[in-house]
Amino acid sequence: MEKSFIIAGFGGQGVLLAGEVLASAFMSDDKNVTWYPSYGAEMRGGTVNCQVVMADGEEVSSVNKKEVDFVIALNDLSFEKFLPKLKKGGMMIANSSLVKEIKKRADINYIFAPVGKMAAELGNVKMANILSLGILAKASNLISIEKLTVALDSILPEHRKHLLPMNIKALETGFAFCPVAAV
Repeated sequence: MEKSFIIAGFGGQGVLLAGEVLASAFMSDDKNVTWYPSYGAEMRGGTVNCQVVMADGEEVSSVNKKEVDFVIALNDLSFEKFLPKLKKGGMMIANSSLVKEIKKRADINYIFAPVGKMAAELGNVKMANILSLGILAKASNLISIEKLTVALDSILPEHRKHLLPMNIKALETGFAFCPVAAV
């Protein structure tokens, strides 16, 4: 079984970190994984996305898939750009703090979550990316909060380790928010 993911947003929203955490969590779960970051020449504020492809018991076929299973869109521009790349039956997880709640396709599943607002309520709006991973964990039923927590701990640099408890809370909050499990 192979599953593909896109995480996208503005530079500074932690898109690449979220992708790295997801890829690392899958690797710790003995999955074959590819993580492919993509960003423009702009720094903060420019568009950023990454793709993660996970395969269970087989090699990853390729990155830059024509169609993907899951998209996390942290802003409206990313929502519009990657909506057409979702497979029929795929899942769009959109940050409704920045994305209009419009279901433009009837053949996919949507979760609109105010992750920006929820992260701010937890104390740091920059945790919207990690909160989204908690939603993805429940919606996909492909990775556990425990594996994501271990991945976060291994990826956060030493000078950011003090943020680990807050990020774990963000994962748990996203997981608890998600209304569905296993697409």
